[in-house]
Amino acid sequence: MLAELLALAEKTAREAGDLVRDRREAVERMAVAGTKSTPTDVVTESDTAAEELIRSRLFAARPDDGFVGEEDGVVVGSSGVDWVVDPIDGTVNYLYGLPQYAVSIAAQVDGVVRAGVVHNPASGETWTAVLGGGAFLDGRPVRVSACSSLSLALVGTGFGYDAGRRARQASVLLDVVPVVRDIRRAGAAALDLCAVASGRLDAYYERGLNPWDLAAGGLIAAEAGAVVTGLRGAPAGNDLALAATPGVATELTALLERLGADHD
Repeated sequence: MLAELLALAEKTAREAGDLVRDRREAVERMAVAGTKSTPTDVVTESDTAAEELIRSRLFAARPDDGFVGEEDGVVVGSSGVDWVVDPIDGTVNYLYGLPQYAVSIAAQVDGVVRAGVVHNPASGETWTAVLGGGAFLDGRPVRVSACSSLSLALVGTGFGYDAGRRARQASVLLDVVPVVRDIRRAGAAALDLCAVASGRLDAYYERGLNPWDLAAGGLIAAEAGAVVTGLRGAPAGNDLALAATPGVATELTALLERLGADHD
């Protein structure tokens, strides 16, 4: 069953990726169709079109499933399978023509994420995982880095849309920068999680992630050997999500707890 769910998710993610990439390449400047939490939290017509395509493909194949999407909300299903979907993770990157955005689709079975796909239409790269089956990039197994010292760790992070939250996150970052190798801010949470899975980052943390930001990428990172967690014993979630190679996870978690990174 998981193989079937993964195959459907991957096929659908690639089709949606083709749609959003082609739409982006067809115009010099992408228009903003609307905003969500703040004026900087934008939605493009491609977000809406991609989610509509994904919904139609998934429900055509599995009409009894549920659906949790970033743009159009929740559909309650009866099969025990819920699809958790971000049609374009990294919409601001997409808006500006930066090639760091992704289609993220996860299959959640009885409340547990068991299969996930993150596809970058600009690069063509596709990460996949099923629970207990390892993580893959374009069909090749991936593993987290062997970094064992926070001082040598390349750490990714992100910032919220609200100005007050961004200011608080910047304050935390001021205390993180001196104790790590360097910081990267790429602007797409699902791809940051996959970067940890592939050893391109040694760790990543961010406050404010939604289920569709975290579901597929979090599974992929965990299946590649990352510690995926929140702070103070909580699971990864909206308060804070951290994914790190095991050699730096404990040290980074302790630092972020001391800094109160899970509070505005």
